[in-house]
Amino acid sequence: MRGTSVPGASTVRRSALHSSLGLVVAKAAQTGAGFAFWIVAARATSDREVGLTSAAVSAVMLCTQLAVLGAGSAVIVSVGRGEPPSRVLDAAFAIVGVAGTVLALGYLVLQATVAPDTASTSVLFWLTFLAAAVTGTMVIVLDQALVALGRGASATLRYALGGGVSLGAAALVAWQAHGASADVLMACWALGTAVACVVGAVQLRRIVGYRPRPTLRLARGRSLLALGLPHQLLTLTERAPGLVLPLLLAHTVSPEAAAYWYPAWMMAWAAYTAPMLMGIVQFSEGVRDPDRLAQTTWASLRWSLVVGGLAAAVLILLARPLLGLMGEQYAESSSDALRWLAAGLVAYAVLQAYNAMCRARGRYTEAIVVGVVLGTALCASALVAAGRGAGAMAVAWLVVLSIGAAAVGLRLLAVVRHVTREAR
Repeated sequence: MRGTSVPGASTVRRSALHSSLGLVVAKAAQTGAGFAFWIVAARATSDREVGLTSAAVSAVMLCTQLAVLGAGSAVIVSVGRGEPPSRVLDAAFAIVGVAGTVLALGYLVLQATVAPDTASTSVLFWLTFLAAAVTGTMVIVLDQALVALGRGASATLRYALGGGVSLGAAALVAWQAHGASADVLMACWALGTAVACVVGAVQLRRIVGYRPRPTLRLARGRSLLALGLPHQLLTLTERAPGLVLPLLLAHTVSPEAAAYWYPAWMMAWAAYTAPMLMGIVQFSEGVRDPDRLAQTTWASLRWSLVVGGLAAAVLILLARPLLGLMGEQYAESSSDALRWLAAGLVAYAVLQAYNAMCRARGRYTEAIVVGVVLGTALCASALVAAGRGAGAMAVAWLVVLSIGAAAVGLRLLAVVRHVTREAR
């Protein structure tokens, strides 16, 4: 069945590539600043404190993925259908603000109860964890709102500033005293997230004149959640494995195991970011103009492989010297893991193209089931291999991801052919 394009869709289509590449550059800036942050952190304290900090950061990111409740995707759909951005955003920010607070507090209480040996009870840690979870969730909504408005490239400034502030704070801590605690490093990281959120709010005001007036009106919130929750479940299947694994390693294997895995995963995610962001734009364009979905899918996949592939090639070639910046032990323990994870870029790009197609077509159940099975297999295989080091974990991860990508790739081909026939 043919869809109807909203007014202004042609203008947005012309900006789709610019928006996509702008988001990739923004995430590259964020990842580069993040890697520099971990280099400074590794020089400023022990491997144990780095491992605990990386576990805390993963927990924050997991909370943000849970707390967003699909609000960002709902904003894309609502704005794509022509609804006023201000009304949609007011409801979205209210929902994620409350959800982020509740989930962050819930995690802190749970960690203190279940794993007191690795939990921090300091006021500084609790406050910074809470602030990072709330502002981080809002940044996700900001990103997707600006994608819906065709301004994805604006992310470069906010991520560069946020990353620079985090890095500067960590450098100051390292200069003042060696042996910084995980609490202090966490505060440095959270500061950058807060800055990115503030800058994003200023950008949104300049672009559409939006002034935040969060509201929890039942009717508006219910409709937004109805749109967003299926997208949320699918997003969790994509992101949860990478976020949960450092937590599992820190609490079931050792903080050091998490410390050696996390830098490799973080750097590989820099390459994976390209297909992830291209998928968001593919979804947004598919909502605006369903007749062009097949064409948009192939273009998105092609650019994912080109941009992400270049990043993956650099990581494979320079894995050891890059990780060596954190210390010889990291270069020794994590280089092979980084190479194997980077090699998974092609498989991840296929998976993202498939998920974006399912989002645009409303085929949530199918994609969620695939994601749950694949995510469970990824974490289980990596944990089984954890005793043999980060490199063995990455090989297990790559094998499972490749099998999953081969299966969904065949399904993607079938759906694209069907969409092409419908559009004729």
